[in-house]
Amino acid sequence: MDPLSQAALGAVVPQVVMRHRDIARLTLVGALAGMAPDLDVLISSEQDPLLFLEYHRQFTHSLIFIPVGALLCALAFWKTIGRGIDFLTLWLASILGYLTHGLLDACTTYGTLLLWPFSDVRIAWNTIAVIDPLFTLPLLFGVLWGVFRQSVWAPRLGLVWAMAYLALSSFQHDRALAIGEGLAESRGHSVTSVSAKPTLGNILLWKVIYRYEGQFWVDAVRVGVTAQVFPGGSVAAFDPRVHLTWLQPGSQQALDLERFRWFSNDYLAIDESDPFLVVDMRYSLLPNEIKGLWGIQFDPEADAMQHVSYQTQRSVDSGRAKRLWGMLRGDEPESLGGL
Repeated sequence: MDPLSQAALGAVVPQVVMRHRDIARLTLVGALAGMAPDLDVLISSEQDPLLFLEYHRQFTHSLIFIPVGALLCALAFWKTIGRGIDFLTLWLASILGYLTHGLLDACTTYGTLLLWPFSDVRIAWNTIAVIDPLFTLPLLFGVLWGVFRQSVWAPRLGLVWAMAYLALSSFQHDRALAIGEGLAESRGHSVTSVSAKPTLGNILLWKVIYRYEGQFWVDAVRVGVTAQVFPGGSVAAFDPRVHLTWLQPGSQQALDLERFRWFSNDYLAIDESDPFLVVDMRYSLLPNEIKGLWGIQFDPEADAMQHVSYQTQRSVDSGRAKRLWGMLRGDEPESLGGL
């Protein structure tokens, strides 16, 4: 999730669990340790655009790495913000902060290698967006109130809120999933799995995707007091034998394709406006839209050693933003236009 959410959750756990005369500084230690795993974004390469995808949320987010990562944090804090606090106490506060990070990230859709190095499966529970103010702000308020007013109840209530919100988001996910399964059944599609993912900043509006006979079907569902469906459409699932017939097996671009396929859990399609751009179908501005936010660009003229390039498509026009807001409000599909 975003750094503020990771800091708030990392801070609140040592604040609630530990009893120490200098709890304010240990709260700061927990906050910094809670953000520390994302330092893996520094692992990147100009020559290899996909390197950061492989290493973000990899070993630094693994459950087995928690004591090591926390130890590195404690060593960094010992002679700085932790001066005067014994090392074991600093390490404990760092562990409590660090352990929250990977677990919270696994609640999102991006995928987290919690079981590295024993498994390269990207665990994604798909229950909360990477930014959700309703999760973060009450939690942050409890942390800050606890520090500045020396309250023990405020951080406890903040932590209870965070856990309750994650439970509610899981319930909402299950509702969206059930609706998606019903949509597939109503179309006569026999599918083995349906995926539901929250839209940015809320657990009300969800993107539902499933695959049937070589096609991805995409819809949006709003799970409020009652359910509401915003129909989308379908697109051919990416197949290199059909869409990139010229791609040479064993070339660097072919290897990069497999890396991106692993990262995106094979939710791949060709961009509607560029036959050489393979996009990740899991993410789009409008949840019923077939337009990926990012993808990899192929070059038919590239030599065997050349990497693909990584492209993002995050432009927001007023029309699409208005339609998104209409979905969140629960407007009827006919009134949204262009859906």
